[in-house]
Amino acid sequence: MKCPFCGFEDTKVIDSRTSEGKKRRRRRCTSCGRRFTTYECVEMPTLLVNKKDNTFEPFDRNKLIQGLSFSVKKRPVPSSEIIKIADDIESYCANNMISQISTAQISDMVLDRLKQLDEVAYVRFASVNKDFGNVECFLDIISQLKKGE
Repeated sequence: MKCPFCGFEDTKVIDSRTSEGKKRRRRRCTSCGRRFTTYECVEMPTLLVNKKDNTFEPFDRNKLIQGLSFSVKKRPVPSSEIIKIADDIESYCANNMISQISTAQISDMVLDRLKQLDEVAYVRFASVNKDFGNVECFLDIISQLKKGE
């Protein structure tokens, strides 16, 4: 680690501890003797979303949370559950080193969670993300819910 004061390349770690999910290290320059603090954290790879029109854009958790919020509007679903779904999707991609994911894959992951959480929210989310073209599509998904598929 390079000293920010004199630019010397060799520093010594004199204290190390975890702080706010990061590794906090107190260092001392072996040349000038001055002390400074550095923070170490894991760098997550950028997750790109493959849209339906075959364009890519960076994953935006706020966009996902907003879509979920519309689905659960006026439903007895706590906001903590919405955030947990977004966290789980991000964690899944990071843990499996996924750098690209399609909107269809994200939708399927969300639908799996919403099916267990709230059936009305499930149908609302599916109607937007599965491009229902007519009433039969709604009836099909509702009949699948009734059958427990």
